Amino acid sequence: MKTLLIAAALLLTPVAAQAQVAAGTVPNTFDRPAQAAPVQPVQPVAPAPTPANARSAEVLREIIAGAQAGAIDYSLMTDDLAAKVREQEAQIQPLIQGFGLVQAVDFVGAQDGADLYAVVFANASTQWVIGFNEADKVAALLFRPAE
Repeated sequence: MKTLLIAAALLLTPVAAQAQVAAGTVPNTFDRPAQAAPVQPVQPVAPAPTPANARSAEVLREIIAGAQAGAIDYSLMTDDLAAKVREQEAQIQPLIQGFGLVQAVDFVGAQDGADLYAVVFANASTQWVIGFNEADKVAALLFRPAE
């Protein structure tokens, strides 16, 4: 309604007065000097973290796929780790199979030579730690629900 009233008032006002009204209602930004934006110091970009073992994501995917298919590839693991996983296989395989299809495997960080991954399945979000020995065999493998 205000727009209509202002338009009607402008039609009834003489042309010289309209120019004054219009000029008086719009601030003139050209009368002020331009203000420079404050200069922000350039922050160095930290390099993205990299896995301790370049193959860790690939091997982790292989182990998960093996567990879901009911055929864990123990040749990827040290003898000690393979023996520990075999002891728990009856509990681990149905659990991992229940997680559903893998949707994402994202590297989170590395610490003490082991890599941490966030693995999202269709039915669960988990965190995995995978570490390798000098012979490039998986020597550490742990998983838990995501926090």
